[in-house]
Amino acid sequence: MTFAQWTSSIVGLVNTVVVPALAAIAALVFIWGVVNYFFLNSGNEEKRIEGRQFIIWGVLGMVLLFGVWGLVNLLLATLGFTA
Repeated sequence: MTFAQWTSSIVGLVNTVVVPALAAIAALVFIWGVVNYFFLNSGNEEKRIEGRQFIIWGVLGMVLLFGVWGLVNLLLATLGFTA
């Protein structure tokens, strides 16, 4: 296996397994925060603050994940690597 084949398989694995798994985790964190904030703890202000923090971290995680993923794919396409 050459270096190019090895890097292509690693990039393919990251693009097809790791990134979608991290995106799913970030989405679940966001959804859990929304459920806690609006539905489960509408009367408890401390729990609502905790739900708001989950929402913020979920959105921040998704923005960072997709931003970095896009930059890496742009760089790979610019350098001519294919997955």
